[in-house]
Amino acid sequence: MGPLRSKPSLLWLVAVVLTARASKAAAKSKLIDYGSACDSRDNELSLRSSSTPSPDGPEPGDLAEAFSVPTLDGEFSYQPGSARGPLVVHAFSNKSAFLECMWSSESSLISLVEELPNSTHVLFLSLDESAASDALWMREQLQRVAVLRNKEVLSRLHFSPVPVFALGNWIPNVLYYWRGRVFSQVVFKSEGWKMPIVVKRLNARYDWLAARGESRSYQLLGAGDGCEPSPSVAGALAWVSEGNCSFFTKVQSMAQSNASGVLVHALPGHPIQDMNCGGDDCNATLTIPAAMVHLEASVAQALECGQTVFASFQNTPSPTFFIGIDHQGALAEMGGFIYPSFSFVNWQAQWFDFYADLQTKLQSPAKVISVFDKVQMQGEEGAVATVHLPIALWDFDTLQLDASLSCPGRRDSSCAHWDHTVQLFVCCDPLGPYCNTELGRWITAFRRGTGRWLTDVSPLMPLLDSNKCTLTMKTPPWAMPWMVSLNLRFSLSNRTDSEVEMLRPFRVMPLYGGGTFNKNYNKRHRPVKVSVPASTKKVELYAVITAHGYDENHCGEFCVTSHHFLINGVFNNTLTFDSAGTPLDCTLRVKEGAVPNEYGTWLYGRAGWCDGLQVDPWRTDVTKQLNMSQFESNTVVYFGLFQGKDPNPSKEPGQSQREEDLYPKSAFRLPAVPQAGDALSLITCNHFQFETFEMRKCFSVSHLPLMGGDSCFLLALSSFLFLIYLHSEDEPTDKLLLQNSYNNSSLLQAGNSVYCFIVAIICLSVGRFCYCARCARNFTSALLKLRPSWERQVV
Repeated sequence: MGPLRSKPSLLWLVAVVLTARASKAAAKSKLIDYGSACDSRDNELSLRSSSTPSPDGPEPGDLAEAFSVPTLDGEFSYQPGSARGPLVVHAFSNKSAFLECMWSSESSLISLVEELPNSTHVLFLSLDESAASDALWMREQLQRVAVLRNKEVLSRLHFSPVPVFALGNWIPNVLYYWRGRVFSQVVFKSEGWKMPIVVKRLNARYDWLAARGESRSYQLLGAGDGCEPSPSVAGALAWVSEGNCSFFTKVQSMAQSNASGVLVHALPGHPIQDMNCGGDDCNATLTIPAAMVHLEASVAQALECGQTVFASFQNTPSPTFFIGIDHQGALAEMGGFIYPSFSFVNWQAQWFDFYADLQTKLQSPAKVISVFDKVQMQGEEGAVATVHLPIALWDFDTLQLDASLSCPGRRDSSCAHWDHTVQLFVCCDPLGPYCNTELGRWITAFRRGTGRWLTDVSPLMPLLDSNKCTLTMKTPPWAMPWMVSLNLRFSLSNRTDSEVEMLRPFRVMPLYGGGTFNKNYNKRHRPVKVSVPASTKKVELYAVITAHGYDENHCGEFCVTSHHFLINGVFNNTLTFDSAGTPLDCTLRVKEGAVPNEYGTWLYGRAGWCDGLQVDPWRTDVTKQLNMSQFESNTVVYFGLFQGKDPNPSKEPGQSQREEDLYPKSAFRLPAVPQAGDALSLITCNHFQFETFEMRKCFSVSHLPLMGGDSCFLLALSSFLFLIYLHSEDEPTDKLLLQNSYNNSSLLQAGNSVYCFIVAIICLSVGRFCYCARCARNFTSALLKLRPSWERQVV
């Protein structure tokens, strides 16, 4: 069979003569097999240089050396440190049905011409002896599409007529050393043949037909075009021709005939195509494997003559077909191409651009606290670290999480196979209400370790209510290990208008947790009473919701759900996951940091998340929806709906492969008045209202009037008199001792007896003496946080 390069084709799948390479897709569920899809392996951030290059050859993360390659338009030279941008190197082989389909599919070629980022260049090579003609053919294919689409892209595409084995530089070493690809093939045997016939194949689309041909031998029997059932092929591998009906109809008809599998052969002169389903056909369950090959004359002739022919499936290791060099000049794997399209090149190139932009953002001024540096996260404990926070924490109004997930090795092959939720918990006060509250959430990638993300969690700054905090990063304990890195970045937001008030969050009010999305889901969520200090400038609703699992409605991961926060029975704040289940929604988020080309079903839209990406909090301003004039005068109710109704699946989540949960971690963010405002008012009934709320929670007597404005006033008045005493003109010895302790941030040592006495009176008055010490500590901690304001405000 010839290469069939002259005619365009569709997308991807099986077949062609000699050694073959094809994307082996995995289970329909989510994961793609190792030998699968145009794949490659990586571990560390692919854009991160390694300090110790491997003696066996370059690894992902190593800096690429300079090289020059002859091309059809002159010499192409790569120099480290040049401002050219990322470079993708593609090595073509006519032995791969996957690559044949990629290059003959019009949609694949259009994607490269129209969507390749402007920053990226591509160098096209050939692994075969026909490299010169391959280069001409590849350029002709892309030139034709570029002219039709009126796109100027050829100046960034470079075609070399020199075969890979004659390049004389480091590129062949990387292509063969990294490997990770396979030629997918079919082996035909028949009595009387001296040698078996080996042809290249392309499997049906991974997410359509999960079944893959076993290594055992099948008898091959003809079934015409396969558009109608044929009982004669029962137990055999059906040999059917392309055309006259859809690929779905052919496979369905042969499944109804009890065939063991289907081999579709292309019509003479036609390229191999991407065998895929469409529309409702994709929901039909088909359990037999299918693949496409070229028509092999010897096989067709033997079948016509009634000769017995056997066929088996095999994979032969091959060099890798794609390598990348990022903006920083580091080598990078390109991940798994799970169907034959140049879109996967574009997505990886988009991620290179994202990562370069991220590096620029990380250069902005910030106080950086290192929490983890490539620490292994696995098991029940996860990764745990205790850090000391900046003393002047309230000088900042922005908190960002700089997190990355890499793998134990440097290749993708060492990465954890499955996607899991990663959560970051923080505890600054073991006895406080915020201990072990979630601070951030991410979803791991399918077997790729290049993810790095910057997440703004500024509304949760009040969780850091001590200068010493313990942070724990965890994923399900049975999951394979990840290497985590995390920095806390404290900064001031950029404000161009000097008159704009700088608001800081001062209080977080937890509202709801998650649960199983079934008929009882909304019954668990009761109305919550909310009180807001009258001096508050802004209130935000802050929610982090991700849905997982699978029932007959594809809920919660792949179904459209809506989540409602009803305030005061009037204002409905709604978050709808309308992209859940869409085929390519998560590919649209590569520019935001979603790890591309994972070895699983990463492309689909999900309910509130994507694989290999941070979970962005949903924030909405609800200030005008609240009544701030009365204590506890607001109510919040949360409920989640499927198709506008309460969820009521017949298939209980316990029957799902994975837990089906929604995790709404919602809270109010209450930014304080501007820093130039009245610090004492914060102590009385603005900032201190937070401490009063916590004391009420401590006492479990939220209904007692004494713990409302009365207690707030009593404690505020006492603190005010104590501050006046500290700043009075006379300097008695006991006052100097208190001031020294105060200036050394040791108020608990010198003045704790005064505050404990005041708080003890209140504690005893409500019968909660056992909590006296804790409440006193909360109170004095609040005063210590306001120390800079005292020095400015009180004279």
